[in-house]
Amino acid sequence: MTFRAKHLLGIEHLHPTEIVTLLDLADTYVDLNRRTIKHSNALAGMTQINMFFENSTRTQASFELAGKRLGADVMNMSVAQSSVKKGETLMDTAMTLNAMHPDLLVVRHGSSGAVNLLADKVNCAVLNAGDGKHEHPTQALLDALTIRRAKGRLHRLTVAICGDIAHSRVARSNLILLGKMENRVRLIGPPTLMPAGVAEFGCEVYDDMRAGLEGADVVMMLRLQKERMDGAFIPSEREYYHRYGLDAEKLLFAKEDAIVMHPGPMNRGVEIDGTLADDINRSVIQEQVEMGVAVRMAAMDLLARNLKAARGAKAAGDTP
Repeated sequence: MTFRAKHLLGIEHLHPTEIVTLLDLADTYVDLNRRTIKHSNALAGMTQINMFFENSTRTQASFELAGKRLGADVMNMSVAQSSVKKGETLMDTAMTLNAMHPDLLVVRHGSSGAVNLLADKVNCAVLNAGDGKHEHPTQALLDALTIRRAKGRLHRLTVAICGDIAHSRVARSNLILLGKMENRVRLIGPPTLMPAGVAEFGCEVYDDMRAGLEGADVVMMLRLQKERMDGAFIPSEREYYHRYGLDAEKLLFAKEDAIVMHPGPMNRGVEIDGTLADDINRSVIQEQVEMGVAVRMAAMDLLARNLKAARGAKAAGDTP
């Protein structure tokens, strides 16, 4: 298998073969997670620290479960009660973490680039669980695995990403990954929720939901990132749902076998109709949650292998 990365900080620097390697391994972990005994020793004896500077339920729980199923010693560091809240700098935090000798560090941070900065200062493998408006690589990978399992392939599909594109790190990571795998990507949303320079992203841009969904294989809805908005980006939630919320009528414009996705948490009746979100024939939202654990297990497994190999090479080099 081919996967040479030392950290998983984003999708941008992953080669398509590395993406395929990770997804193939994740497939095996899907099978493991469906067994009665859901345990592997891939991370036995290793320490995983989950450090979330932003609130998270789904992602943190998924990483914690993934680490425990791989046999790691998992610690969740409560940043709300840590020295960071008392004025400690990110570099001081990195030095403190280094002194604990972790093997895997999972970080979510509100500032773009903060995770990369930590990765430069710690002596372990770092996984980006979302940084600012930059990237959320494991979300894109779990979305990719969900699509591949539902559609039988991950290339030459038409994927519509709809909603709050401007504030979404999920959209950015998915856009990069889907582009690497030769897919046709459409971004749909109001102009106020499109990032600057969107025309240079190498994808199609629509402000009309029905036109954007025409012939789509995959419809990926995004949450309105209200916590990142410092102004009025939409007239009202009711108006937003009328124009950009996914319902049965708008979905008719996509292909008959199109799947519906959402990274969660969902705002029902704002981004997506609740009945459609629960439609087992069209919605793969629950599958995304399941794939999330498997993808994070695969990512940590591969990074741990590379870490062990690097430490082994260094030890051999230090031997007289």
